[in-house]
Amino acid sequence: MVSSVESVQRDIRDATELIELADLEDDTATINEVVLTLDPIAHRIRRLELEQMLNLPEDKLDCYIEVNAGAGGTDAQDWAQMVARMYLRWAEAHGYTTEVIDESEGEEAGIKSMTILVRGHNAFGFLAAERGVHRLIRISPFDSQARRQTAFAAVHVTPDIDDSIEVEIRREDYDRETMRSGGAGGQHVNKVESCIRITHRPSGIVIKCQSERSQHENERRAMKMLKAKLYELERLRREAEFAKIYESNKLSNAFSSQIRTYTMAPYRMVKDERTELKVSDVDRVINGDIDEFIESFLLQQMERRKQMETRDKLL
Repeated sequence: MVSSVESVQRDIRDATELIELADLEDDTATINEVVLTLDPIAHRIRRLELEQMLNLPEDKLDCYIEVNAGAGGTDAQDWAQMVARMYLRWAEAHGYTTEVIDESEGEEAGIKSMTILVRGHNAFGFLAAERGVHRLIRISPFDSQARRQTAFAAVHVTPDIDDSIEVEIRREDYDRETMRSGGAGGQHVNKVESCIRITHRPSGIVIKCQSERSQHENERRAMKMLKAKLYELERLRREAEFAKIYESNKLSNAFSSQIRTYTMAPYRMVKDERTELKVSDVDRVINGDIDEFIESFLLQQMERRKQMETRDKLL
């Protein structure tokens, strides 16, 4: 953080000195060239401001993104795959590493679900803004009559909590099942029951992990993911400012519960239902450029926290 701030300060100082020197020499070309560097510097400053806002213990952690197809049949499964790819590309653009922990393919196209582990500083802090239902409106490529269809995908984000955070999971509270891993095939996939499914009865949470060849390693990962989900549920219950988010997680994966709408027909627009932010370049967003939406949501949350703090002081 300190080195990043110093880097920005150095770039601002260099730009200022160049502009002052070019102004004295009436060098318009150099001034125009330096001006082009100001927007990237401003973006870095905004990024540092947002990182400073992420001050909860879990914000700095890696995270799991779980994408599930909702209402909409084959279109929803295709949409879920597009959403998962959007986060993979966002992570790649920001220097995060990703690993697909579990994937369930759709019958005709797309996926029924996918769980991705995103590793990097503040991964959870940023991506927590993305949890909720994402709605797509487009001319369906799977409809022979080329009708407009609506499809939904639900996104859940949980921190990859470390061993310093204790979450009690009693053995009698969950069921453990083994099964053969899905995928392209091969001796290991066909003959070894390495896939693990954990069902936590009190919460109804189901975790499936098949990314590793070892049943033991898959079970370890599945239990860690369950621990993360239970911790996140408890955190959301405790913190009043996230109560609305917690309630939205219980809404149906369909109409009236979306956080964002991606419209491709009859016009092209992505609208965040929480912040009212609108972006007309749908393709850019679906290809992973979602920083504007994350930033606007975090800024909205920051303002709400300030309002709550002011209210508490007055009370």
